[in-house]
Amino acid sequence: MTNKPIYDELQGKFRAHFGRYPEVVAYAPGRIEVLGNHTDYNEGFVFSAAIQFGTFFAVAKSVSMGCRLVAGDLMREVTFSADDVKPPPFGYPLSKGGSDTWQNYVKGTFAGLAERKPPAHGFDGMFLGNVPLGSGLSSSAALEMSTGIALAKLYNIATDAVMLAKIGQNAEHTFVGCKCGLLDQISSLAGQENRLVKTDFRSVSYETVNMGAEACFLLCDTRTKHALADGAYNRLRESCEQAAAHFARVLRHPVNAIRDVSMTEWAIYKRGLPEDVANHAAHPIGENERVLKGAKLLSEGNLAGFGAVMFDSHESSRVLFGNSCAELDAVVDAAKKIPGVLGARLSGGGFGGSAVVLVHSRDVETASAALASAYAATFNTPCDVSVIKPAAGAYLV
Repeated sequence: MTNKPIYDELQGKFRAHFGRYPEVVAYAPGRIEVLGNHTDYNEGFVFSAAIQFGTFFAVAKSVSMGCRLVAGDLMREVTFSADDVKPPPFGYPLSKGGSDTWQNYVKGTFAGLAERKPPAHGFDGMFLGNVPLGSGLSSSAALEMSTGIALAKLYNIATDAVMLAKIGQNAEHTFVGCKCGLLDQISSLAGQENRLVKTDFRSVSYETVNMGAEACFLLCDTRTKHALADGAYNRLRESCEQAAAHFARVLRHPVNAIRDVSMTEWAIYKRGLPEDVANHAAHPIGENERVLKGAKLLSEGNLAGFGAVMFDSHESSRVLFGNSCAELDAVVDAAKKIPGVLGARLSGGGFGGSAVVLVHSRDVETASAALASAYAATFNTPCDVSVIKPAAGAYLV
């Protein structure tokens, strides 16, 4: 079992708190984004991977409509009624105060399931995981997907991966206030050991691609905490939507999303867009092209070429999209100078969090030490460097 010590701890805490063992336990991993940044909500392409860190959600039926939900790390409990689960007040600031905001991920997922089948009873639930918070590894999606799988089983609600992913996404939109795409949820559900997940977010279809045994990833957590619900993520998404509407007016073919615009068309027809909006749009346009190029390089076994595309991706984030930061740039700049490193880029929404670094397996130790040392020399504080290997996706324990 993945992360069995966490599972055992959760079982013990659940029994101590509720006086019984859970009836259902589900697990879902976090994810790294390997290539394809902010393309999911633009109907584009992404390379990602589930990781070996995740979240367990344990649950048992209640004899009433009451629900008791506990965050296992904090041992804090919130209560609500299963037949009265509503989003928090409009404008609720997830990242700026509020009480026990973690509950909204669970309540939003539960509400999405309840739309399919109204609940006949409440539940006692507890979750516990080891995905580092704020590191860009999507602890939120791990919580949503473990919640969704466990509660779907408890309430006997038929689901599939795409449905669960969309329920989790809607929870983020309506209960959290972050207009995310489907990347995090799909990655958590579809992961496989030693394989990357390549997703087409127009058709919401995915396949897994062999990465090979010669390479793995280093995750460099800068400890710069980010919160995507503070509006920055949403503003970037709005720029992409504004640009898509512009290109739909000026191009001679249908444009339903930025995916339908090529870099050549962007260069020729961007006139009329504010400069920042045009630059923001250029990033996902280029990312789509980089993912398709990366897929070809992987099929040829060209890891060095794939790594070079990762470096290009980060530069686009830094220069065009503006979702990098000094800490992430320092990691990527250092990575370019370290033997054995093939590529590096920020992973996830940006504005802090983690950078993902592609390395030859034989160079893991030396590259890890060099990255940590370079970061400490720049910021006088260490960054956490851990080895990441693509892992299996979510499952019912």
